[in-house]
Amino acid sequence: MTDAPPPAAEQRRGLLRFITCGSVDDGKSTLIGRLLRDGGFAFEDQLRAVERDSRRHGTTGEEPDLALLLDGLEAERQQGITIDVAHRFFATPRRSFIVADTPGHEQYTRNMATGASTASLAVVLLDARKGVLAQTKRHTAICSLLGVRDVLVAVNKMDLMGFDRAVFERIAGDYAAFAGRLGFRSVVPVPISARFGDNVAARSGNTPWHRGPTLLEHLETVDVEGDTAGKPFRFPVQWVNRPGPDFRGFSGTVASGRIAAGDRVVAAASGKAARVARIVTADGDLPAAEAGDAVTLTLDDEIDISRGDVLVRPEARPEMADQFAAHLLWMDEEPMLPGRDYAMRIGHLWTRASVTSIRHRLDVDTLEELAARRLGMNEIGFCNLSAGQRVPADAYAANRATGAFILVDRFTNRTAGAGMIAFPLRRAANIHRESFLVDKAARAGLTGQRPLVLWFTGLSGSGKSTVAKLVERALHRDGRLTYSLDGDNLRHGLNKDLGFTDADRVENIRRAGEVAKLFADAGLVVLCSFISPFRAERRAVRDLLDSGEFAEVFVDAPIAECVRRDPKGLYAKARAGKLANFTGIDSPYEPPEAPELHLRTEGRAPEESAAEVLEWLRGSGLAP
Repeated sequence: MTDAPPPAAEQRRGLLRFITCGSVDDGKSTLIGRLLRDGGFAFEDQLRAVERDSRRHGTTGEEPDLALLLDGLEAERQQGITIDVAHRFFATPRRSFIVADTPGHEQYTRNMATGASTASLAVVLLDARKGVLAQTKRHTAICSLLGVRDVLVAVNKMDLMGFDRAVFERIAGDYAAFAGRLGFRSVVPVPISARFGDNVAARSGNTPWHRGPTLLEHLETVDVEGDTAGKPFRFPVQWVNRPGPDFRGFSGTVASGRIAAGDRVVAAASGKAARVARIVTADGDLPAAEAGDAVTLTLDDEIDISRGDVLVRPEARPEMADQFAAHLLWMDEEPMLPGRDYAMRIGHLWTRASVTSIRHRLDVDTLEELAARRLGMNEIGFCNLSAGQRVPADAYAANRATGAFILVDRFTNRTAGAGMIAFPLRRAANIHRESFLVDKAARAGLTGQRPLVLWFTGLSGSGKSTVAKLVERALHRDGRLTYSLDGDNLRHGLNKDLGFTDADRVENIRRAGEVAKLFADAGLVVLCSFISPFRAERRAVRDLLDSGEFAEVFVDAPIAECVRRDPKGLYAKARAGKLANFTGIDSPYEPPEAPELHLRTEGRAPEESAAEVLEWLRGSGLAP
């Protein structure tokens, strides 16, 4: 690199965000460390610290371990791997850069996806000794889904292969054959040695046969699309700013497009329109703002806007939809099951959402589209989703800023999946919720009872159905209108198409919960007896009902007692291998954490447990 100013044709091209990715131990951190050192982008005190730390954590003998410029976590240094995403800023006379050094280990794929979500280019590393690996393909597929359109293929550790041209060309060809089906705009291979700096910041004499650019040359000159300012205006409202009675502004960051004082905007959800009165910043008002600007907008009319709303231009509104198709990268150890409720964040809006169906799962080795009933950790699927309310459904391919969402496990608060909207689904656009002249309160008022769903859950043989039957008989004798829903009975009709996989169990309880809700709407006391092994589905049923209309009854018996009772002979079949996915044997049961009632039935007559339920109902004012 020279200190001379670049020629006019190569003047600064703005900011390039790029990511380093690939399989574990392919040398990503070493590559960026070498780039920072050889390019003169690391400070002297940083280099001295690396030399000092190399004696404790280094993996390169007497030489400084340049990976330590990136691997800042103590756990990373001890294990010699990248866990977190390390971001570094540097600049040359031609361009500024932000690099995200991401982990290669499969366990940390979610961190790699985070880095790729804002990158314009990917530097994919391959170990010249190993070639294209499964994790290389997975990271490449994720980059494609997340909108990265340019790839630099860094074939690393060429020094260990004697800088053999045939090795490089074979690996570059294998990668190109795989990536060619993913729609990248450019794929540029470069032979490098990150440890010794060959073709990183300077051209190497060890590869006279290489006529292409060095890594730094390509980063400085590649043309990448970053024209978020030219896209339709999108302003997700992060905060309604009301410091006093005379000021009401809407704070956030312009996701795409441009807005000026006096322009008309509408709230995407409601369609209510107003004009931008002021564009406020800490340094004073601006005449206009564009993508990336953090501002507060004030309007000339008091329209209803809250956190999570999106302001747009009237002539370029996004389609609002509560059902859409999306690519989904699953990140959680717990599998994704269709029908299960998750919390969805899109922009600054939170709502509930569930996957209604998996159209296909992507095989990252072959890029084949395979049938699937669930998604496991790090798997990619194309799915239909249903949200709890209409959301702006920009296609991710058209607008990365507003077409992305995450799914969060409602119990653990872990980020479970990252999604990219493909298109809205319009098949439910003509369906509206109908209101009736006779409502739930009127129906219940005829009998003077409160609607209630009593949800009996527990292992097979714990006594759920027996206790529920006794409770219903007592309520019936007292003049209560009741109905019983039993898992076995529903599987003879409504749910006879379902098996006993985890996905089928989720759908089984989803349907049962919807039926229970209808009976509660009719004003009845509904007694539901289902193993319902997963907390998420029991909570989803609770959320369907109004406050105070759902009571979870944990019918608890040790599995040894359930096996001893074995009223249907199911445990014996499961242990003999004749009954797969049986709860308590080879399928899990998640006991309730805070049930309204906890019945311990071992050594106790069913009538005693039923009496305890009736006593609780009387104490709650739900039964005479």
